[in-house]
Amino acid sequence: MLQCPSLSKPGLFVTGTDTEVGKTVVTCAIAAVLREQHRRIKLGVLKPLASGCRRDREGLVNEDAEALAHFADCRLPLDVINPIRFRTPVAPAAAAELEQQEVDWSALSRSLTRLDEASEAVIVEGVGGLMVPLDPRNPRYMVGQLAMDIGYPVIVVCRPNLGTLNHTVMTVELLRQAGCRVSGLVINGLDRDPVVASADPSIETNRDWLERLTGVKVLATLPKGRGVNPARGKLDPSVVMAAAQVNWMDLMRVPEASATNAFSGSSERRAGVGFGRRSRDGAV
Repeated sequence: MLQCPSLSKPGLFVTGTDTEVGKTVVTCAIAAVLREQHRRIKLGVLKPLASGCRRDREGLVNEDAEALAHFADCRLPLDVINPIRFRTPVAPAAAAELEQQEVDWSALSRSLTRLDEASEAVIVEGVGGLMVPLDPRNPRYMVGQLAMDIGYPVIVVCRPNLGTLNHTVMTVELLRQAGCRVSGLVINGLDRDPVVASADPSIETNRDWLERLTGVKVLATLPKGRGVNPARGKLDPSVVMAAAQVNWMDLMRVPEASATNAFSGSSERRAGVGFGRRSRDGAV
């Protein structure tokens, strides 16, 4: 499991209520906004694990990691930005098992150290949802535990339509139990087409109910932009404009355990059985 190094720079961890919910779009938009608001910032980005990678001459490459590097203007090598990669498009633990590989947690630790040294702020994009398993040697070590071990505040990306209340509330509750600080929600992919809205009246009520049920603020609602393709360096200006309404730097924090130069948690938490604990400050 991850032995997280002491981190001295502020950061955010972006997770989602499910796969394909738009974590990469949101993370790239945050990076683009930070570069616009803080022109000289040295911004680091990290995709700790990725599956479904393509193979090229230099090895496995993940499109999300390429997109993050582009929008953050992060010049570090891709194997630092995305240290753990698999070709099979399944959960990392399943991919590692199928490909008969061990998950190299020391590579992730080295990436965190290098990003912390080279950057003024870091954005981490998770994989799938919180309960995605990461290591076949310990199936209970999941994305939520990884987020806790890294220690950055968490942004939750959620859908705008029917079903988002259930998925988002469960995600926030799991984060609370894992001990993570949730800094806000981002609704992604809102379609303003009247036909779509009339077919799903929950679209008009979900924002209010998300805040009421989770106690977490909806920081931004990103529209369903045209031609959004982070892998090709494309973000609709309307998406970036919506993300620019938030001062993301104000949400970033240095992990508490890292600030005291101590690893956060017991051996049980490092083993991935930490779900069920209260958050550091007792609330989300």
